[in-house]
Amino acid sequence: MKIDLNSDLGESYGSWRMGNDQEILKLVSSANIACGFHAGDPQGILSILRQAHASKVAIGAHVAYPDLVGFGRRNMDLSYDELYADVLYQMSALDGLARSIGATVSYVKPHGALYNTIAHNLTQAKAVVDAIKAFNPAFILVALAGSDLVQFAREQGLHVVSEAFADRAYNSDGSLVSRRLEGAVLHDANQIAKRVVSMVEDGGVMSIDGTFTTIKADSICVHGDTQGALEITQKIIDALSESHIGVTAFSAKEEG
Repeated sequence: MKIDLNSDLGESYGSWRMGNDQEILKLVSSANIACGFHAGDPQGILSILRQAHASKVAIGAHVAYPDLVGFGRRNMDLSYDELYADVLYQMSALDGLARSIGATVSYVKPHGALYNTIAHNLTQAKAVVDAIKAFNPAFILVALAGSDLVQFAREQGLHVVSEAFADRAYNSDGSLVSRRLEGAVLHDANQIAKRVVSMVEDGGVMSIDGTFTTIKADSICVHGDTQGALEITQKIIDALSESHIGVTAFSAKEEG
């Protein structure tokens, strides 16, 4: 059995530091790299692209709403044309930087509020899907496992990878517990590691209300900016190894 581990990287901005990208890159198989709209500056983005390429980690465009102040976590009521252009712009920027160093972008993962909104708002989802198809229809879309977006994007001709979150609590309907609520983000490394193994082996986890919730995921996100991120990620890898589960980029499996 194999699973992909991805993490959001390249989110530092100027003198403001976010996460521990260099160390996380040693542990994950896919890197969701900020494109400048919710976080990341050109120099920093190029630097993490070089590091990801050198580490042979798969590279994805972490596209977002234009919301630097809110770190992309505020909902925005953009028109189709606005969102289409925003996503197209971000993919183009990251892909151009990647090509300059001989690296390849293979997938797109929306960030924050955009990710959560298009999981079920198919009007905004269409703008994102159409932008991907226009730029590179071979790009894989990473979407919330069990969301309406998964089937919608597949019907539009995109290859979709379903994603779960290692350190986030789930509601019984498979949605993520709002970050505004207590218990939405988990911090116990051992608990998180056991949940990840359960996602892979059992196809789900216990929800915040104590019921088993089915989550079929091809990729699992580990947040590099949470407290104890490195310890948590290492615990996950150790637990997966003990269960004879390998860590492999989903994009590599598709190419194979």
